[in-house]
Amino acid sequence: MIEQDTIRLLRECDAGVKMGIDSIDDVLEYVNSEELKKHLIHCKDGHIRLDEKIRALLKEYHDEGKEPNPMAKSMSWLKTNVRLVMRESDQTIAGLMTDGCNMGVKSLSKYLNQYKAADEKSREIAEKLIKLEEEFVGQIRGFL
Repeated sequence: MIEQDTIRLLRECDAGVKMGIDSIDDVLEYVNSEELKKHLIHCKDGHIRLDEKIRALLKEYHDEGKEPNPMAKSMSWLKTNVRLVMRESDQTIAGLMTDGCNMGVKSLSKYLNQYKAADEKSREIAEKLIKLEEEFVGQIRGFL
């Protein structure tokens, strides 16, 4: 049970990190503020570092990880691009990123509760990812 919950939690973290990186990549070219761009890049770097840890742990379990849900990824891309076409601004980007992070925190919190038997390393990674996203939202709040 511990191994199954650990793998499942790591897979969800893997998908969430990839979704976060893709979302940041989708908006970076539209950012006007250097400060906002700095926060986005810092957040992306944090996601990449966590993904390296996630992938190393998944490799120990001989697991390939998980790609983000194609429908969720498509809907996110569509929402981002429609909003940016309608109103390309740092405020729009901050709103999109805040919404995405809040959804990520909600999902990861649910998975932490669902996979209670996951090992301590995987739980720590999920908690670090939650903290990273919460801190990022706090940093970009001034752009809303």
